[in-house]
Amino acid sequence: MSAERDKASLTERLVAAGFAAGWTLLPRLPERLTSAAFRMVADQVWRRRGKGVLRLEANLARVTGMAPGSPQMRELSRAGMRSYLRYFHEIFRLPAMSPDEVVARSHVIGLEHVQAAAEAGRGAVLALPHMGNWDQAGAWLAAVGHPFTTVAERLRPESLYLRYTRFREGLGMEVLPLTGGDGHSYATLAQRVRRGGVVCLPAERDLTAKGVEVRFYGEASRVPAGPPLLAVQTRCALLPVILWFEGDDWGIHIHPEVPVPQEGTRQEKVAAVAQSLVDVFEKGIAEHPQDWHMLQRMWLSDLEPRHG
Repeated sequence: MSAERDKASLTERLVAAGFAAGWTLLPRLPERLTSAAFRMVADQVWRRRGKGVLRLEANLARVTGMAPGSPQMRELSRAGMRSYLRYFHEIFRLPAMSPDEVVARSHVIGLEHVQAAAEAGRGAVLALPHMGNWDQAGAWLAAVGHPFTTVAERLRPESLYLRYTRFREGLGMEVLPLTGGDGHSYATLAQRVRRGGVVCLPAERDLTAKGVEVRFYGEASRVPAGPPLLAVQTRCALLPVILWFEGDDWGIHIHPEVPVPQEGTRQEKVAAVAQSLVDVFEKGIAEHPQDWHMLQRMWLSDLEPRHG
């Protein structure tokens, strides 16, 4: 057991060192060369067909109806891995990119929904699936005058979490820890939107018992309770957002507000809002499946059975 812990600790330190090197070195190197290097790494990972690639193909099969392992699926999953590695390549370069460039290269639909909420004195929750480059989208949102609050997973080692937090704060985000903080992250998010602020949250996967059960591409899954609960409790505007890569640039589609039912218990309202949110995600992911970075289990039927 001690040897396994030592190995895990070494892996964590190597990952942290790699991220530190990426943020330090990549902005100083020609983008054409670094981009090609990340595509090469993506192709190598794809050819090995490890657990992540196989899981991505299984998830995409639900979205597209393609058979796992088919030539069409293999091509889509390769594009998916290139998209996933492109995200990491871009986050290393983002701190050196000017806000004007980020704004100029962002092709946006629906900013008026955020502006309408702000003008009405209402807060807004932007709920996103794991697509495209969500850090770039955050940098764009802050650059056009809407700084926001988000939450981040407590990565290990702590040095990597702190580095990631500094990176995101440098783009204009307020970052709260998902775990390991003072335990009041949800209360802080509710306070921000009640004061008319903006919150951005990932919203298409939470397979814990705390998640809200939904039908996602016809099968049972769970999503985080936070975004729909904030909409129900605070009456903020809940805006689904779809992200994708558009050539060398980025696409951002902010959809209209998800309505909160007038009737029903709080639990029923949260469930209805969560399902409406997922319905928007389904359409956006189906339109840009190669940019959906879901290399983990998504559906309840895929979970390992519990014994005992």
